[in-house]
Amino acid sequence: MLGRVEIGVLGATGPAGRGVAMRLADLRHDVIAGSRQRARAERLVQELRERWGARVATLRPGVNAEAAAARDLVVVATNWEGALETTRTHARQLAGKVVIAMANGLRKVDREFVAVTPAEGSFAAAMQGAAPEARVVAALQHVPAQALGDVVVCADDDAARQAVIELLATIPGVRAFDGGSLANAAGVEAFAAPLLTVNLRHRGEYTLRLAGEERGR
Repeated sequence: MLGRVEIGVLGATGPAGRGVAMRLADLRHDVIAGSRQRARAERLVQELRERWGARVATLRPGVNAEAAAARDLVVVATNWEGALETTRTHARQLAGKVVIAMANGLRKVDREFVAVTPAEGSFAAAMQGAAPEARVVAALQHVPAQALGDVVVCADDDAARQAVIELLATIPGVRAFDGGSLANAAGVEAFAAPLLTVNLRHRGEYTLRLAGEERGR
């Protein structure tokens, strides 16, 4: 996964998808910025090229079906309301591939966010159920669109989890940590609610940082 790969980003026109698509293209990976409407994907790519120039030269627009057909890896970056349906719709294209699940179920109540949890325990687990032949990896739930931070990576497939850790670790400013099986994604996703509440109440863009002495991996 450390070489140049082809990556599809479903929902690339949203804030989360835009950020991850830009950063992966900046690493010179071939990135397909997917959207339900090709015109929106084309506008996004044009805007990013006008701003970042050659840094996003490997980014190209497409509809979500084209992004889901990416050769090496797919990121489902749609909002949580659409993540399951998007995954289910493209399950055939996602079969056998490493699929990063970014979704957090969140509901805003007054001046705080509250976690929304599906019956499966996490949206990552629900997405695995929606695309049973995909290799779903939960990651990037706590990285704001304009900031970087630490990423806890969870998956039942050890090789898929390690591939995502290695990929994310190449993004400047990101540290990726092995969070174990997909069952642990429930806690990772739920933490987004208090984190975003802190951002809302303190008017900041705080992100996750793990502190401690690193003794090797």
